[in-house]
Amino acid sequence: MDDRAFFDESFRALTGNPPFPWQARLFREFISGRLPSAVDLPTGLGKTSVMAIWYLALKAGAPVPRRLVYVVDRRVVVDQATTIADAIKRKSGDASLRLSTLRGRHLDNQEWLANPTAPAIIVGTVDMIGSRLLFSGYGVSPKMRPYHAGLLGADTLAVLDEAHLVLPFEALLNTIARDDANQYGPRSPEDRKIVPCLRLMSLSATGRQEVALDREGETMEKAEGDAVFHLDADDEHHPTVLQRLGATKELAIRDTFDGKTSLVDELAQRACALGISKPARVLVYCHGRGDAEKVKTAVDKYLKKDGVPSELLVGQRRVHEREQLFDWLKRHGFIEGPTEASTTAFLIATAAGEVGVDLDADHIVCDLVEWERMVQRLGRVNRRGGKQSQIEVIALPSKEDKKETEPWADRVKRLRAPFDLLPALAGGGRDASPAAILRLKANPVNADVLRCAQTPEPLRPALNRALVDAWSMTSLQEHTGRPDIQPWLRGWDKDQEPQTTIVWRSHLPVRIQNGRTMPTPPKEINEFFDAAPPHLSEILETETRRVAEWLFKRVKVAQAEAEKRQKANEADPFGKDRVVLLILNVKDELEKDGERMLGQLAELGSKNKERERKAFIDSLIGRTLVVAADLGGLEKNGMLSDDEDEAPSVMDADDAWEHRPFRVRVANDAKLTAEPGWKPAHRFATERNQDGEEISWLIVEERQGQSENEDTRAVSRRPQLLKDHRKAVEAIVQDFGRALHLPLDYVEVLGLGARCHDEGKDFWRWRLAFGVPLRGEAYAKTTKFIRRLLDGYRHEFGSLLKLKDNPDSQKLSPDLRDLLLHLVAAHHGNARPLISAKNCEGAAADLGACALEVTLRFQRLQKRWGPWGLAWWESLLRAADQMASRQNDELGEAKSGKAEAVETA
Repeated sequence: MDDRAFFDESFRALTGNPPFPWQARLFREFISGRLPSAVDLPTGLGKTSVMAIWYLALKAGAPVPRRLVYVVDRRVVVDQATTIADAIKRKSGDASLRLSTLRGRHLDNQEWLANPTAPAIIVGTVDMIGSRLLFSGYGVSPKMRPYHAGLLGADTLAVLDEAHLVLPFEALLNTIARDDANQYGPRSPEDRKIVPCLRLMSLSATGRQEVALDREGETMEKAEGDAVFHLDADDEHHPTVLQRLGATKELAIRDTFDGKTSLVDELAQRACALGISKPARVLVYCHGRGDAEKVKTAVDKYLKKDGVPSELLVGQRRVHEREQLFDWLKRHGFIEGPTEASTTAFLIATAAGEVGVDLDADHIVCDLVEWERMVQRLGRVNRRGGKQSQIEVIALPSKEDKKETEPWADRVKRLRAPFDLLPALAGGGRDASPAAILRLKANPVNADVLRCAQTPEPLRPALNRALVDAWSMTSLQEHTGRPDIQPWLRGWDKDQEPQTTIVWRSHLPVRIQNGRTMPTPPKEINEFFDAAPPHLSEILETETRRVAEWLFKRVKVAQAEAEKRQKANEADPFGKDRVVLLILNVKDELEKDGERMLGQLAELGSKNKERERKAFIDSLIGRTLVVAADLGGLEKNGMLSDDEDEAPSVMDADDAWEHRPFRVRVANDAKLTAEPGWKPAHRFATERNQDGEEISWLIVEERQGQSENEDTRAVSRRPQLLKDHRKAVEAIVQDFGRALHLPLDYVEVLGLGARCHDEGKDFWRWRLAFGVPLRGEAYAKTTKFIRRLLDGYRHEFGSLLKLKDNPDSQKLSPDLRDLLLHLVAAHHGNARPLISAKNCEGAAADLGACALEVTLRFQRLQKRWGPWGLAWWESLLRAADQMASRQNDELGEAKSGKAEAVETA
């Protein structure tokens, strides 16, 4: 079967549709190894099928990266990419394909970390992917950050959806992918053939110039492979493409009113008028969330007697509940619905409904916003053609826009100017079909008008090698040259309100003694969140201002309840000294003064504490608030609520929460054992008696096979001899090397690293901590771990000391020996550039010299392979080590072994 026939047949099987000409043409580009820098297509023509095209090209043996990262804007609430990725996995029947998505059963499961040679589709937001790429992964432990960065920064195709919305991030990816000055990848051409680079493909529907950006943001001449991919003549003669490009969308801008009506009233009235005459799916867009909420209330009031369904699509919704929204959209025909609506339904959306999801309404009513956003909105109506759709734009100011400095008349004139250039229709409106929009953008005469109507690109800092080196030193707690990465992901956007994240938990790491809350050392709280970090599924992100309003209102309710119970002499779950809030920084570590009691927060909310309250609110910007679940404040649909008193479902304690990577249990028995399917990861003492003895604990249990907790992987249901573990790791890592077509000498280095990486476990201190007899054979996996007995000893450093005299390592060239020693030192995320030599055997001077050489070796290897290249090498041995551990766990699970709780005292 030739490539054309293979693609046609396979594409139909994966998507259920024959390919458009552009899809077949892009597949041929992939097969030839020529990946365009950007794909510029109108909405409605299936840009997300890029995932299926990549997958089929990979299966056909094309020279394309084996991982595809599909990046969506942070505002996305319901993403189409997850649906497409799920379909590819299900219909292909490919067990080797790894998925990690933004919702559903593959939600941020990190399966792609398990095997660096396997094909993988990773769907993530700019913040998720960008932070992990820059060695700063949000929600990722410091020791795992280079693992994530290595697999994202090498052998990966980054597909940036709606790239026009995230220009700073596009510039960042472009700088890394192009690497014109040879700063970020391996130095030599030979090494570049070994470590595959990052590739970038931007997707957009708003029009792109065929130029690339250099690292300073200036235009430069196109290099080979930088061409922007467009529709061509074959597409424009395809009947389905023609129907979609010519879809009837009659647009009318209403900017003349009597002065008494408001934007909210007009939006609600016009939407109801379009939905009452005949069954229709009506989509209402509002710039502000407050306006969207008021429009929904007004629509519900107007049509209360008719019982017409309506829903809000806004970004401020907890991730766990977003699947419910997706189901509602499908049920009411806004996604994959029939051409003709059988009933009327209203969807009221903010910018969260402009991106990521293929909404298909019958009519749209909206306020007037910038050009690129209006184009996105127009693409969410009559996507497939065949309908007569109305688009009504209400050009009235919002009462929410208090910071607007441009005179309203000037703003309307500027924003409506592009639409006045569209062809006039007989009914008085304008032709807003995709074909008309394409012609408008293609005419160079219109360039200035379009540019004036767009959102100005935010300022952004330039990327340089020194910054990446600083971020990559993940074993350094502090680094004066390591700035926050946000400006490189989003630029300096003056119009973006500061954001804060909320996580609800039943179990907070708080200590009680003799019935009183005691201060908890931050180190212990950080260790708890290292084992149980905030997970994507449990977060809600919204404006800091809104979070503060919500928090003080919920605290006021809890305080009133506490006072009521106190007067009635009833048991009070909300005593004023109870810690109800923990504030974490971007590294998921406790902020200074991050433990907050109910009484403290209630006092901050009082009228005479305005200055202190403002300072507290400012301290919440960019932070994660872990709040006690019984503080409430979350509606059943996942929306923030000032009035909801019931505790929400939470990941750490709700057994019905699907696909959670860890759970937390309360234990009053020091010998508590984990149930099948789970293994102990951490133990936090929550209560001590008057003698200071621990009597109650929080036990963090991670799902079998999780790879996040580096320090407890040696705990297993099935003890395993060291010789058996290293044999298993050696076989796996050499299979990786052969699958990646590495030169033979590098495959041998990986194998030698596998044989030697855990030799430091054959040491009395490690044996004692993990319950191994001091005499007899050494073990790599045991059922017990008492952290205090380890006392800071790092077995990787112990392995390094033994490896110095290994005769096989002595035979290697200096470069290969450097790589071998670093892989052993770094296989748990240390040695970047520091590793502890504490409690190892040997003279202090010798240990210090060895630790110094670890740092210098890191610097040499980083210079040769580049930050992501070196992290990629590390990921090979780490993945093999983890895979061998999982295989051992699975054998232990089958035999129903027991694993003792981890003691961390």
